[in-house]
Formats: sequence, C-alpha cells, structure tokens
Amino acid sequence: MSAGPRDAEMFQGGRRKRRRGAGRGEQSMVPDAEFTSYYGRPVLKPPVWEHKIAYYLFCGGLASGAAVVGAGADLTGRPALRRGSRVGALGALVASTYFLVSDLGRPERFHHMLRVAKPTSPMSVGTWILAAFGPGAGLAGAVELANALPPRVRRSWPVRSMRALARPAGLGAAVTAPALCTYTAVLFSHTAVPAWNEVRGELPFVFAGSAAASGGGLGMIVAPVREAGPARAFAVLGAAGELAAGKVMEHRMGIVREAYEHGHAGTLRTASEASTLAGLVGTVLLGRRSRTASVLSGLSLLAGSLLQRLSVFEAGVESTKDPRYVVVPQRERLERRRAERQAALDEGAHTG
Repeated sequence: MSAGPRDAEMFQGGRRKRRRGAGRGEQSMVPDAEFTSYYGRPVLKPPVWEHKIAYYLFCGGLASGAAVVGAGADLTGRPALRRGSRVGALGALVASTYFLVSDLGRPERFHHMLRVAKPTSPMSVGTWILAAFGPGAGLAGAVELANALPPRVRRSWPVRSMRALARPAGLGAAVTAPALCTYTAVLFSHTAVPAWNEVRGELPFVFAGSAAASGGGLGMIVAPVREAGPARAFAVLGAAGELAAGKVMEHRMGIVREAYEHGHAGTLRTASEASTLAGLVGTVLLGRRSRTASVLSGLSLLAGSLLQRLSVFEAGVESTKDPRYVVVPQRERLERRRAERQAALDEGAHTG
C-alpha cells in the first residue's frame, strides 16, 4: 500500500553521530529525525471503507449478543426477554446486512463472495459466518413477530412449523454468534492500517466484550426486571471484559496509542469508556431495583458499544496519515528480532 518514487526521503535532518571525547560514548549532534511522507503524501492509503462499516460492526455485535441472550431466555423460560432479544437480533441483522451491502456498493457483490470459500481470507470467512448466523437468527425472530399476528394466522400450518424450529434455530444462531462478533476484528487486523494491525491480539476480545455488553443491554431494555437477570449478568460480563481488554490493548499498542487518544478518535474513545462504565455501574447497583435504571443502563451500554466501534474506525483512518505509525513499529520489530538473534548466538556461544 506504500506509494511514492524510490528516491523520496522519509526522514529529514538525520546525519551520522560522531564521538566527542574519549570514553564518553556517542552523542547525537542533531535533533531527533523528523518524519515526513513521500512528497507530502501518506505512506499508506486510507481504508476504502466508509463509516457505514463502523455501523455494520456495531449491528453485527448487537445481533450476536442478542442471539445469545435470546437463546438463554428460551432455555430458562423468560418469554419477554426471549421475544425482545430475538426480535432485536433480527433487526440488528437486517441493519448490519444493509450497511455491509451498502458499503460494498452493489448487492450482487455479497452474493459473489458466497460463490467461493477461502479459509485464508477473513472477508470470505466472515461472509460465510454471516450466512450461517442469519437463517437461525432470522427464523427465531420471525417466529416472535408471527406470534403477534391474529389467532387464525398463528394457528396456520406455516407458522406452527416455524414455531417448532424456533428453538433449534435460535440455538444455532447463538453457537455462531461468537464468531460473528469477532471475525470483524480479525478482518481489520489483517490490513496494513497501523492502528488495527498493531492490536491484532487484543481487538477480538474488545469486540467480543462490546457485543456481550450491547446484547445484555438490549435485554435489559426490552424485558421487565424480574426476567432480565441473565441479560444483566451478560451485560456486566461483557462490559467488564471490554474495559479490561481495552486497557490491555492500550498498554501494548505502542506509538499507535496516540491515534486512539487524540483527535476525534480520542473523543469517541473517551465517550465510549464513560458510557460503558456508567452502564456497568448502573446495572450492578440499580439494575435489579428499578425498571427505569435498567433501561437507562442498557441504553448507556448500547451507546458505549457504538462509540467504541466508531473510535476504532476513526483511529485506523488517522493512523494512515502519519508515517510515524508505520515506520516506528516496523523499526521496533526489526530491533527485537535482531536482539533475539543476538541473544540466541550469545547463548549458543556460551553453551558451546
């Protein structure tokens, strides 16, 4: 993805270091190198995706989280929680499909991606994961909508047949839900975008926690307090996991941390953490006592999940604009490999 002529310089002001005085070691005679891009152009091209992909990430995570909550509610006899979660998963699935197809530009592109399965391609694998999740979540949600139709329609053979398949369909969607909410993180981290590639080990955990928090938050909104116990537990687990994984990611990401902390991405990230933390605290302290507090906490968790996806997207875009985020991590990896090779040689010489 790099661009520019071969003779373009990435650094300006860098000269050799010289010794000053015996025994004093080397001292730099010039200031630190200043990073520039090829003739004023970025080293990397920005992602071709639009903001619609961030909304797709959020809706896909919400659909997967809601599907898990809906399956749990079905198995534990919580009809209101089951109904709201299944319908919510269906709505989020429709929205995520719309945003994905809209970003692709033409609906037939999604169909073309189903014609070939490439295990080495995150995009291909993700398309098939979505295709596996969709029918189960769609059927379970459709049954809940059909149950609201007039009695004569509910007693019809097609609706009764669908109702018999609702539980297996919902459980099938719940099984594929973890893959649906994390494959997008793998897809992002397989690009050359520094802010995504450098956090490839932590981003799936952040996305998984965010999906669980949003799914649990939706359950707290749609179900009465007495039925929302599993949703509260799922929301607390997800929110705590998202915040913890985010801190680990922040600690390990190196210089690209700046892309997440400054500018619009930094504002979104701060708002996301505040919303998720507020939803977590509200769920723990007041979620069992007040229907109003339960709804507000659920809304806060949903907002935190959406803002988190937007912040990751914005950080990725910003990280392609500064060559430091490309060059410094590459240099650090090269130095680590050199140090590891030298350590191996020293150990071999010592044991020999």
